[in-house]
Amino acid sequence: MSKDTANHENKRKINIEINGEKIIVPEGITVLEASHELGVKIPTLCHLDLKDLQLYNKTASCRVCMVESIDPRNDNKRLVPSCVTKVYEGMVIKTDSVNAITARRMAVELLLSNHPNECFTCPKNLECELQALAEELNVREIRWEGERMDYPKDVSSDAIVKDANKCIYCRRCETGCNEVQTCGILSGIGRGFDAFVGPAFNMPMVETSCTYCGQCVQVCPTAALTEMFHTDKVWEALNDPDKHVIVQTAPAIRVALGELFGMEAGTIVTGKMVSALKRMGFDGVFDTDFGADLTIMEEASELIYRLENNKTLPILTNCCPAWVKFIEHQFPELIHVPSTCKSPHIMFGTIAKTYYAEKNKLDPDNIVVVSIMPCIAKKAEAKRPELTKDEKNNVDIVVTTRELGAMIKEAGIKFDALPDSEFDSPLGETTGASVIFGTAGGVIEAAVRTAYEWMTGEELEDVEFEQLRGMDGLRKASVLIGDKELKIGIASGLGNARIILEEIREGISEYDAIEIMACPGGCIGGGGQPYHHGNREVIKKRKDAIYDEDRRKKIRKSHENPEIIKLYEEYLGKPFGEKAHKLLHTHFEERERI
Repeated sequence: MSKDTANHENKRKINIEINGEKIIVPEGITVLEASHELGVKIPTLCHLDLKDLQLYNKTASCRVCMVESIDPRNDNKRLVPSCVTKVYEGMVIKTDSVNAITARRMAVELLLSNHPNECFTCPKNLECELQALAEELNVREIRWEGERMDYPKDVSSDAIVKDANKCIYCRRCETGCNEVQTCGILSGIGRGFDAFVGPAFNMPMVETSCTYCGQCVQVCPTAALTEMFHTDKVWEALNDPDKHVIVQTAPAIRVALGELFGMEAGTIVTGKMVSALKRMGFDGVFDTDFGADLTIMEEASELIYRLENNKTLPILTNCCPAWVKFIEHQFPELIHVPSTCKSPHIMFGTIAKTYYAEKNKLDPDNIVVVSIMPCIAKKAEAKRPELTKDEKNNVDIVVTTRELGAMIKEAGIKFDALPDSEFDSPLGETTGASVIFGTAGGVIEAAVRTAYEWMTGEELEDVEFEQLRGMDGLRKASVLIGDKELKIGIASGLGNARIILEEIREGISEYDAIEIMACPGGCIGGGGQPYHHGNREVIKKRKDAIYDEDRRKKIRKSHENPEIIKLYEEYLGKPFGEKAHKLLHTHFEERERI
C-alpha cells in the first residue's frame, strides 16, 4: 500500500474497477491515488501532493489528468479530472480510452497554443514539465494558432525572473508561497485567456515582500519563474586579464552538483568540483566553509555574550538571507533578535577583499569574488547596502548550483572523469562543523560544539548532537552545557519560522537559541539546487552526505581551524572584538509588508 493510501487505511473499503481490473481501496481517495495502487500512470501538471514538504496543490486547473468515468448503473460516460475526483462504490474508470487520451492531449495542445515557442533558448529547456508532457503525449503540432499572452518580463529583482507569458496557471507557486512559506506574495491575476499568477496588481517583484527563497522556482513546471542568470558575468570576469577572480562554494553544493551529471543524489563531488573550477580559470578556488567557521567564531561568541550578560534571548542565526528578509517584512518589531553576524559567504567576501588582498598584495578593486550558492536569495543579499564596504560589493557575482552545472557543460568539461583537487589556501582549510551548515540544524549544532568548550573549558569528545538532527520542519531540543540547559529551536520552511517568530512576539518562546532556514531541509533543498521535484529521498540523501563529509574531517570544531586561528592572530584580533565587529557584523532594516 502506498503512503497516500495508508493515510486512509482506517476508512471503509470499497470496490472499484480501473481499466478492467477490480481493486479494493479506501473510501475517499481520488481516482489518481487509486490508479497508483495498480501502477497505472496518469499524467499530471498542476497537481502536487508533497506531504513531506507540506505542499499540496490540487486546483485541477490544467485538466491534463482527465480519465473516463463510467456509471455502472446506466453506462453513462463522462470525463473527470482524476486528481480531485473521489472514488465511490462500484465506480468504473478508463484511463486509457480514446476519449481520455484525446482529452489529455488536447489539454496540453491548448496550453501550448498560448505558450512561447522558444524551447531552445528557454532556461528550463529539458527540465520543463510541459515540454516533457508534450513529448509523452505525442503532441506533434499545435492546431490552434492565434494570439498569445504578451506581458513584459519582470527582471526588477537581482534574484528572480518572472515571465508571465510562460505561466500555465497551475498555481503551484501560489500554493508554495502562500501556504508553505506564508509570504503571501503570489495570487491569480486576470481571467480567462490572459490569466497568470503574480504579485498583487502585477507589481514588480522587487517592490513586494518577496524573500527570494526560490521555492516557487523549485515547483514551477515551466520557466514562468526562474533565477536571474549571471553566468555571462562570470565568464566576462574570467576573461578580463586585469581581474583576479576567486570563487567560493557553499557546503550544500558538493552533495547536489553531481545530480546534474547523472550521479546519484548525495554523491559527494567536492574534489571534482574544485578541479572543474580550476579548469575554468579561477585564480583561487576556496570553500565557503571557511566563512562558516568564521561565522561560528562570531556567532558562538555572541551567544555566550548574550547568555552571560542577560541580553536579548533567544538569539536567531541569520545565515539565510531569505528568512532575514522575511523577518524584516513580516516581523519588523523583532529585528533586534537575530544575531548581527553577516552570512558565511559575505564574511568570506569581506576577508577576501581585506586580509587576502593584503597578504597577496592585490588591489581589492581588482578582486572579483564569485559565490556558488544553493540559494537564489544570495543573489539579492550580495547587493544589500549594509553588506557592502564603501559602497562596493564584498561578493560581486552569485550563481546557483544549476548555473555552475550549466557552465561546466558549456566549457565541455567531462565532470565525472575529473580527478579530485584540493581547495586553495589560505582560505581553504575547513572543519566538519562548517560542512553541516548545508542542512537544517547544522548551523546551531556547529555553534554548540564551540560554545560548549568555551563555556565549560572542557573538551567535547562526542561532537554529534543527534537531538539537533532530523527532517521535521519544526523541532526542538535541549543541550546540557555544564550546568546550563540550552533550549534550542530549529525551523526549516518559512511557514514553520512564522510559528516560532509568533511565539517570540507573544513572549511565550522557551528557546535560548534558534536556527531558521527558509527552504525545507535547509540549503540542501535550496531554490538554486538541482530540481528535486519534492522527492524526500533526494533531500535525505543530500543530508546524509553532509553528515558523512563532517565525519571524514580531521577537525570538526570551528575554533580549532588553524587558518581561522591564524586569521584572528594576524588580522582580526579577538572574536566579537572591535575589528571583527566592524568587518563581520551588520544590522537589519524594518521593511514594509507589501
